[in-house]
Amino acid sequence: MNARSTTPHGPAGGRVSEMSHASDIAHVVIGFDDNRLASELFGQFDQNLAILEQKLGIEAVARGNQVTIRGKPDACAQARLTLDLLYMRLQQGHEIGPADVEGAVRMAEAADEQLSLPSFEPKGRLAMAQISTRRRTIMARNPAQDAYIRAMDRAELVFGIGPAGTGKTYLAVAYAAALIERGDVSRLILSRPAVEAGERLGFLPGDMKEKVDPYLRPLYDALYDMMPPDKVERGLTSGMIEVAPLAFMRGRTLANAVVILDEAQNTTSMQMKMFLTRLGEGSRMIVTGDPTQVDLPPGQISGLGEASELLRDVPGIVQIKFTDVDVVRHPLVGRIIRAYDSAPRNIVPSARGRTGGGGA
Repeated sequence: MNARSTTPHGPAGGRVSEMSHASDIAHVVIGFDDNRLASELFGQFDQNLAILEQKLGIEAVARGNQVTIRGKPDACAQARLTLDLLYMRLQQGHEIGPADVEGAVRMAEAADEQLSLPSFEPKGRLAMAQISTRRRTIMARNPAQDAYIRAMDRAELVFGIGPAGTGKTYLAVAYAAALIERGDVSRLILSRPAVEAGERLGFLPGDMKEKVDPYLRPLYDALYDMMPPDKVERGLTSGMIEVAPLAFMRGRTLANAVVILDEAQNTTSMQMKMFLTRLGEGSRMIVTGDPTQVDLPPGQISGLGEASELLRDVPGIVQIKFTDVDVVRHPLVGRIIRAYDSAPRNIVPSARGRTGGGGA
Protein backbone atom coordinates (compact mmCIF):
# COMPACT_ATOMS: atom_id res chain seq x y z
CA MET A 1 0.00 0.00 0.00
CA ASN A 2 1.19 3.56 -0.65
CA ALA A 3 -0.42 5.24 2.32
CA ARG A 4 1.80 7.75 4.15
CA SER A 5 2.18 7.76 7.90
CA THR A 6 4.36 9.25 10.65
CA THR A 7 4.72 6.29 13.02
CA PRO A 8 6.43 2.91 12.43
CA HIS A 9 3.22 1.05 13.19
CA GLY A 10 1.13 2.11 10.20
CA PRO A 11 0.36 0.19 6.99
CA ALA A 12 3.31 -1.41 5.22
CA GLY A 13 5.28 1.21 3.31
CA GLY A 14 3.30 4.08 4.82
CA ARG A 15 3.01 6.40 7.78
CA VAL A 16 0.14 7.17 10.13
CA SER A 17 0.18 10.22 12.36
CA GLU A 18 -1.42 9.36 15.69
CA MET A 19 -2.02 11.55 18.77
CA SER A 20 -4.02 10.85 21.93
CA HIS A 21 -6.10 13.60 23.52
CA ALA A 22 -7.47 11.37 26.26
CA SER A 23 -6.95 7.88 27.57
CA ASP A 24 -9.97 6.60 25.65
CA ILE A 25 -9.76 8.77 22.52
CA ALA A 26 -7.37 8.37 19.59
CA HIS A 27 -6.60 10.86 16.83
CA VAL A 28 -5.22 9.36 13.62
CA VAL A 29 -4.23 11.06 10.35
CA ILE A 30 -3.76 8.83 7.30
CA GLY A 31 -2.43 10.02 3.95
CA PHE A 32 -2.57 8.32 0.56
CA ASP A 33 -0.06 8.85 -2.26
CA ASP A 34 -2.52 8.72 -5.16
CA ASN A 35 -4.94 11.66 -5.03
CA ARG A 36 -7.33 10.10 -7.54
CA LEU A 37 -7.56 6.83 -5.62
CA ALA A 38 -7.91 8.72 -2.35
CA SER A 39 -10.90 10.56 -3.79
CA GLU A 40 -12.48 7.25 -4.87
CA LEU A 41 -11.69 5.80 -1.45
CA PHE A 42 -13.49 8.57 0.42
CA GLY A 43 -16.44 8.40 -1.99
CA GLN A 44 -18.65 11.04 -3.56
CA PHE A 45 -19.38 13.67 -0.93
CA ASP A 46 -17.30 11.47 1.44
CA GLN A 47 -20.11 8.90 1.55
CA ASN A 48 -17.71 6.04 2.28
CA LEU A 49 -16.30 7.90 5.27
CA ALA A 50 -19.86 8.50 6.46
CA ILE A 51 -20.38 4.73 6.47
CA LEU A 52 -17.25 4.34 8.61
CA GLU A 53 -18.58 6.92 11.03
CA GLN A 54 -21.93 5.16 11.30
CA LYS A 55 -20.56 1.62 11.64
CA LEU A 56 -17.59 2.30 13.93
CA GLY A 57 -18.76 5.32 15.93
CA ILE A 58 -15.85 7.53 14.87
CA GLU A 59 -15.39 10.92 13.27
CA ALA A 60 -13.71 10.97 9.86
CA VAL A 61 -12.81 14.20 8.09
CA ALA A 62 -11.14 14.25 4.67
CA ARG A 63 -8.88 17.01 3.44
CA GLY A 64 -7.16 16.49 0.10
CA ASN A 65 -5.55 13.06 0.12
CA GLN A 66 -5.64 12.80 3.93
CA VAL A 67 -8.29 11.66 6.35
CA THR A 68 -8.39 12.45 10.06
CA ILE A 69 -10.03 9.85 12.27
CA ARG A 70 -11.03 10.47 15.87
CA GLY A 71 -12.64 8.00 18.26
CA LYS A 72 -11.97 5.06 20.52
CA PRO A 73 -8.56 3.46 19.85
CA ASP A 74 -9.99 0.10 18.77
CA ALA A 75 -12.49 1.76 16.42
CA CYS A 76 -9.76 3.96 14.92
CA ALA A 77 -7.60 0.89 14.34
CA GLN A 78 -10.50 -0.84 12.61
CA ALA A 79 -11.12 2.25 10.48
CA ARG A 80 -7.46 2.27 9.43
CA LEU A 81 -7.61 -1.44 8.53
CA THR A 82 -10.79 -0.81 6.54
CA LEU A 83 -9.27 2.06 4.57
CA ASP A 84 -6.08 0.05 4.03
CA LEU A 85 -8.09 -2.84 2.59
CA LEU A 86 -10.25 -0.65 0.34
CA TYR A 87 -7.28 1.35 -0.93
CA MET A 88 -5.47 -1.88 -1.80
CA ARG A 89 -8.53 -2.98 -3.74
CA LEU A 90 -8.55 0.31 -5.68
CA GLN A 91 -4.85 -0.15 -6.45
CA GLN A 92 -5.70 -3.54 -7.96
CA GLY A 93 -8.10 -1.84 -10.37
CA HIS A 94 -11.37 -2.75 -8.66
CA GLU A 95 -14.21 -0.35 -7.93
CA ILE A 96 -15.72 0.03 -4.48
CA GLY A 97 -19.23 0.94 -3.37
CA PRO A 98 -21.16 1.25 -0.11
CA ALA A 99 -21.61 -2.54 0.14
CA ASP A 100 -17.85 -3.02 -0.22
CA VAL A 101 -17.21 -0.48 2.54
CA GLU A 102 -19.64 -2.22 4.88
CA GLY A 103 -18.05 -5.57 4.06
CA ALA A 104 -14.57 -4.21 4.73
CA VAL A 105 -15.72 -2.88 8.10
CA ARG A 106 -17.01 -6.32 9.05
CA MET A 107 -13.70 -7.81 7.96
CA ALA A 108 -11.74 -5.30 10.06
CA GLU A 109 -13.89 -5.99 13.11
CA ALA A 110 -13.06 -9.69 12.83
CA ALA A 111 -9.40 -9.27 11.82
CA ASP A 112 -8.04 -11.10 14.86
CA GLU A 113 -10.06 -14.21 13.99
CA GLN A 114 -9.09 -14.29 10.31
CA LEU A 115 -7.29 -17.36 9.03
CA SER A 116 -4.33 -16.88 6.72
CA LEU A 117 -4.50 -18.06 3.14
CA PRO A 118 -1.96 -20.60 1.82
CA SER A 119 -0.43 -17.76 -0.24
CA PHE A 120 1.81 -15.10 1.32
CA GLU A 121 0.10 -12.25 3.13
CA PRO A 122 2.01 -9.23 4.52
CA LYS A 123 1.89 -9.07 8.29
CA GLY A 124 0.01 -6.18 9.83
CA ARG A 125 -2.39 -5.85 6.90
CA LEU A 126 -5.91 -7.09 6.57
CA ALA A 127 -6.29 -9.46 3.63
CA MET A 128 -9.62 -10.20 2.00
CA ALA A 129 -10.02 -13.64 0.44
CA GLN A 130 -11.02 -13.52 -3.19
CA ILE A 131 -11.95 -15.69 -6.16
CA SER A 132 -10.74 -14.69 -9.62
CA THR A 133 -11.96 -15.87 -12.99
CA ARG A 134 -11.34 -14.37 -16.40
CA ARG A 135 -14.73 -12.73 -16.29
CA ARG A 136 -14.57 -11.16 -12.83
CA THR A 137 -13.04 -11.14 -9.35
CA ILE A 138 -15.21 -11.77 -6.29
CA MET A 139 -14.03 -10.58 -2.87
CA ALA A 140 -15.38 -11.65 0.50
CA ARG A 141 -17.80 -9.13 1.99
CA ASN A 142 -17.85 -10.41 5.56
CA PRO A 143 -15.86 -12.72 7.83
CA ALA A 144 -18.11 -15.70 7.09
CA GLN A 145 -17.56 -15.36 3.33
CA ASP A 146 -13.85 -14.90 3.98
CA ALA A 147 -13.72 -18.11 6.03
CA TYR A 148 -15.80 -19.91 3.37
CA ILE A 149 -13.41 -19.02 0.54
CA ARG A 150 -10.40 -19.94 2.64
CA ALA A 151 -12.03 -23.24 3.60
CA MET A 152 -12.57 -24.08 -0.07
CA ASP A 153 -8.85 -23.44 -0.61
CA ARG A 154 -7.98 -25.90 2.15
CA ALA A 155 -10.49 -28.73 2.36
CA GLU A 156 -11.78 -31.34 -0.07
CA LEU A 157 -15.26 -31.24 1.45
CA VAL A 158 -16.84 -27.96 2.61
CA PHE A 159 -20.31 -27.31 3.98
CA GLY A 160 -21.76 -23.79 3.63
CA ILE A 161 -24.79 -23.65 5.92
CA GLY A 162 -27.02 -20.64 6.51
CA PRO A 163 -29.87 -18.41 5.32
CA ALA A 164 -30.61 -17.12 1.83
CA GLY A 165 -28.67 -14.13 0.57
CA THR A 166 -25.34 -14.96 2.20
CA GLY A 167 -23.60 -15.93 -1.05
CA LYS A 168 -23.16 -19.63 -0.29
CA THR A 169 -24.10 -20.92 -3.74
CA TYR A 170 -22.70 -17.98 -5.70
CA LEU A 171 -19.25 -18.26 -4.09
CA ALA A 172 -19.23 -22.04 -4.52
CA VAL A 173 -19.94 -21.76 -8.25
CA ALA A 174 -17.37 -18.96 -8.58
CA TYR A 175 -14.75 -21.10 -6.87
CA ALA A 176 -15.62 -24.08 -9.05
CA ALA A 177 -15.30 -21.94 -12.19
CA ALA A 178 -11.88 -20.75 -11.02
CA LEU A 179 -10.72 -24.36 -10.52
CA ILE A 180 -11.88 -25.25 -14.03
CA GLU A 181 -10.09 -22.26 -15.56
CA ARG A 182 -6.85 -23.09 -13.72
CA GLY A 183 -7.02 -26.68 -14.85
CA ASP A 184 -7.07 -28.00 -11.28
CA VAL A 185 -10.06 -30.21 -12.14
CA SER A 186 -11.41 -31.44 -15.45
CA ARG A 187 -15.14 -31.34 -14.71
CA LEU A 188 -17.69 -29.20 -12.93
CA ILE A 189 -20.82 -30.93 -11.67
CA LEU A 190 -23.73 -28.90 -10.26
CA SER A 191 -26.60 -30.69 -8.57
CA ARG A 192 -29.79 -30.01 -6.66
CA PRO A 193 -32.52 -32.24 -5.25
CA ALA A 194 -35.66 -31.70 -7.33
CA VAL A 195 -37.92 -31.90 -4.31
CA GLU A 196 -40.80 -29.93 -5.81
CA ALA A 197 -41.22 -32.59 -8.50
CA GLY A 198 -40.73 -35.42 -6.04
CA GLU A 199 -37.78 -36.48 -8.24
CA ARG A 200 -40.43 -37.87 -10.65
CA LEU A 201 -39.18 -35.91 -13.60
CA GLY A 202 -40.76 -38.21 -16.16
CA PHE A 203 -44.15 -36.54 -15.66
CA LEU A 204 -42.78 -33.17 -16.77
CA PRO A 205 -42.85 -32.15 -20.46
CA GLY A 206 -39.73 -31.86 -22.58
CA ASP A 207 -36.33 -33.58 -22.66
CA MET A 208 -34.22 -34.10 -19.54
CA LYS A 209 -32.57 -30.68 -19.74
CA GLU A 210 -35.95 -28.96 -19.99
CA LYS A 211 -37.28 -31.03 -17.07
CA VAL A 212 -34.53 -30.13 -14.61
CA ASP A 213 -33.65 -26.58 -15.70
CA PRO A 214 -36.29 -24.85 -13.52
CA TYR A 215 -34.76 -26.42 -10.39
CA LEU A 216 -31.18 -25.65 -11.39
CA ARG A 217 -31.66 -22.11 -12.68
CA PRO A 218 -29.81 -20.42 -9.79
CA LEU A 219 -26.74 -22.54 -10.54
CA TYR A 220 -26.87 -21.59 -14.22
CA ASP A 221 -27.19 -17.90 -13.32
CA ALA A 222 -24.08 -17.97 -11.14
CA LEU A 223 -22.17 -19.96 -13.75
CA TYR A 224 -22.92 -17.49 -16.55
CA ASP A 225 -21.86 -14.68 -14.24
CA MET A 226 -18.44 -16.29 -13.74
CA MET A 227 -17.66 -17.60 -17.22
CA PRO A 228 -18.20 -16.33 -20.78
CA PRO A 229 -21.51 -17.65 -22.17
CA ASP A 230 -19.87 -19.37 -25.14
CA LYS A 231 -17.50 -21.25 -22.83
CA VAL A 232 -20.39 -22.34 -20.63
CA GLU A 233 -22.30 -23.60 -23.69
CA ARG A 234 -19.24 -25.49 -24.96
CA GLY A 235 -18.71 -26.97 -21.51
CA LEU A 236 -22.31 -28.13 -21.28
CA THR A 237 -22.11 -29.67 -24.75
CA SER A 238 -18.80 -31.45 -24.14
CA GLY A 239 -19.71 -32.67 -20.67
CA MET A 240 -17.01 -30.62 -18.96
CA ILE A 241 -19.89 -28.87 -17.16
CA GLU A 242 -22.74 -31.06 -16.00
CA VAL A 243 -25.93 -29.83 -14.36
CA ALA A 244 -28.09 -32.63 -13.06
CA PRO A 245 -30.62 -33.49 -10.34
CA LEU A 246 -29.32 -35.36 -7.32
CA ALA A 247 -31.02 -38.58 -8.37
CA PHE A 248 -28.56 -38.85 -11.28
CA MET A 249 -25.54 -39.07 -8.93
CA ARG A 250 -26.36 -42.58 -7.75
CA GLY A 251 -23.85 -45.27 -8.72
CA ARG A 252 -21.19 -42.84 -9.93
CA THR A 253 -17.66 -42.10 -8.71
CA LEU A 254 -16.81 -38.46 -9.35
CA ALA A 255 -13.04 -38.18 -9.90
CA ASN A 256 -11.00 -35.10 -10.84
CA ALA A 257 -14.07 -32.91 -10.52
CA VAL A 258 -15.50 -30.15 -8.40
CA VAL A 259 -19.01 -31.11 -7.31
CA ILE A 260 -21.55 -28.71 -5.81
CA LEU A 261 -24.73 -29.82 -4.09
CA ASP A 262 -27.09 -26.88 -3.63
CA GLU A 263 -30.29 -26.76 -1.51
CA ALA A 264 -28.91 -29.71 0.44
CA GLN A 265 -31.47 -29.23 3.22
CA ASN A 266 -33.92 -30.95 0.88
CA THR A 267 -31.94 -34.19 0.72
CA THR A 268 -32.99 -37.21 2.72
CA SER A 269 -30.52 -38.98 4.97
CA MET A 270 -29.86 -41.69 2.36
CA GLN A 271 -29.53 -39.18 -0.48
CA MET A 272 -26.91 -37.18 1.44
CA LYS A 273 -24.92 -40.31 2.27
CA MET A 274 -25.14 -41.40 -1.36
CA PHE A 275 -23.90 -38.03 -2.57
CA LEU A 276 -21.00 -37.67 -0.12
CA THR A 277 -19.72 -41.16 -0.93
CA ARG A 278 -19.41 -40.24 -4.63
CA LEU A 279 -16.19 -38.31 -3.84
CA GLY A 280 -13.34 -39.63 -5.98
CA GLU A 281 -9.61 -38.99 -6.41
CA GLY A 282 -8.62 -35.40 -7.15
CA SER A 283 -12.13 -34.08 -6.47
CA ARG A 284 -13.62 -31.35 -4.30
CA MET A 285 -17.15 -31.20 -2.91
CA ILE A 286 -19.08 -28.16 -1.74
CA VAL A 287 -22.45 -28.65 -0.04
CA THR A 288 -24.73 -25.66 0.55
CA GLY A 289 -28.11 -25.33 2.21
CA ASP A 290 -30.42 -23.51 4.59
CA PRO A 291 -31.74 -25.70 7.43
CA THR A 292 -34.65 -23.30 8.00
CA GLN A 293 -36.13 -23.89 4.51
CA VAL A 294 -36.69 -27.63 4.39
CA ASP A 295 -39.29 -28.69 1.81
CA LEU A 296 -39.27 -32.39 2.70
CA PRO A 297 -42.51 -34.09 3.80
CA PRO A 298 -43.34 -33.72 7.52
CA GLY A 299 -41.36 -36.13 9.67
CA GLN A 300 -38.63 -36.62 7.07
CA ILE A 301 -35.12 -36.00 8.44
CA SER A 302 -33.03 -33.51 6.47
CA GLY A 303 -29.81 -35.04 5.22
CA LEU A 304 -28.01 -31.73 5.65
CA GLY A 305 -28.86 -31.40 9.33
CA GLU A 306 -27.89 -34.98 10.02
CA ALA A 307 -24.61 -34.76 8.10
CA SER A 308 -23.71 -31.52 9.87
CA GLU A 309 -23.93 -33.32 13.23
CA LEU A 310 -22.37 -36.63 12.20
CA LEU A 311 -19.39 -35.10 10.36
CA ARG A 312 -18.67 -32.24 12.76
CA ASP A 313 -15.32 -33.63 13.97
CA VAL A 314 -14.22 -35.56 10.88
CA PRO A 315 -10.73 -34.43 9.71
CA GLY A 316 -10.66 -32.93 6.21
CA ILE A 317 -14.23 -31.61 6.40
CA VAL A 318 -14.88 -27.93 7.13
CA GLN A 319 -18.28 -26.48 8.01
CA ILE A 320 -18.89 -22.74 7.67
CA LYS A 321 -22.02 -21.41 9.37
CA PHE A 322 -23.64 -18.22 8.05
CA THR A 323 -26.19 -16.14 9.99
CA ASP A 324 -28.55 -13.28 9.17
CA VAL A 325 -25.75 -10.75 9.81
CA ASP A 326 -23.89 -12.25 6.83
CA VAL A 327 -26.66 -11.48 4.32
CA VAL A 328 -25.25 -9.48 1.41
CA ARG A 329 -28.51 -8.76 -0.40
CA HIS A 330 -30.76 -5.83 0.42
CA PRO A 331 -30.54 -4.92 4.15
CA LEU A 332 -34.24 -5.78 4.48
CA VAL A 333 -33.44 -9.44 3.75
CA GLY A 334 -31.45 -9.75 6.95
CA ARG A 335 -34.24 -8.10 8.95
CA ILE A 336 -36.84 -10.40 7.40
CA ILE A 337 -34.76 -13.46 8.33
CA ARG A 338 -34.36 -12.22 11.90
CA ALA A 339 -38.10 -11.59 12.18
CA TYR A 340 -38.96 -15.10 11.03
CA ASP A 341 -36.29 -16.71 13.21
CA SER A 342 -37.45 -14.86 16.32
CA ALA A 343 -41.19 -15.46 15.79
CA PRO A 344 -42.88 -18.05 18.05
CA ARG A 345 -43.39 -21.34 16.22
CA ASN A 346 -47.07 -21.40 17.16
CA ILE A 347 -47.80 -17.99 15.70
CA VAL A 348 -51.09 -17.85 13.78
CA PRO A 349 -52.46 -15.23 11.38
CA SER A 350 -54.59 -12.65 13.16
CA ALA A 351 -56.39 -11.33 10.09
CA ARG A 352 -59.34 -13.63 10.54
CA GLY A 353 -62.22 -11.89 12.25
CA ARG A 354 -61.02 -8.40 11.32
CA THR A 355 -62.71 -8.27 7.96
CA GLY A 356 -66.14 -7.84 9.38
CA GLY A 357 -67.95 -11.02 8.39
CA GLY A 358 -69.46 -13.53 10.74
CA GLY A 359 -67.81 -16.72 11.81
CA ALA A 360 -67.39 -18.57 15.03
